[in-house]
Amino acid sequence: MIMKKMYPVIFTKTNDGYLIEVPDLEILTQSTDMENAFDMARDAISITIVSLEDNNEPVPVPSKIEDIDVTRGIFAACGNSFISIVDTDISEYRKKVDTKPVRRNVSLPSWLNYAADSAGINVSRVLQDALIDTLQIERRI
Repeated sequence: MIMKKMYPVIFTKTNDGYLIEVPDLEILTQSTDMENAFDMARDAISITIVSLEDNNEPVPVPSKIEDIDVTRGIFAACGNSFISIVDTDISEYRKKVDTKPVRRNVSLPSWLNYAADSAGINVSRVLQDALIDTLQIERRI
């Protein structure tokens, strides 16, 4: 499942680097250089959306880029501001950061459990492999 999101982001160049604002998500962050600024924005957008989803809160719809006025940005007086769209893939972000194991109760017939134990089969691993195959998603490292 691919879940791409794109949000307008205001970047403000200062003497020390870049100040970053994502108005739709009320995000403020900073970076020392432009390449890292995009990474910081992408990461902040992703973690904010994941947190909203995990708390069953609505995810704001991205504004149209033409509706954002950089002169009204929080950092407008701090330097030269410009706007750009930053995209992120929330499903990929979750794969990367949400790696904690979750315990699930799975029912198996006793004979099947015995056979798996006797063969030294890791049932959790087989279940993970089957789910990945069934959902047609890529395995994480």
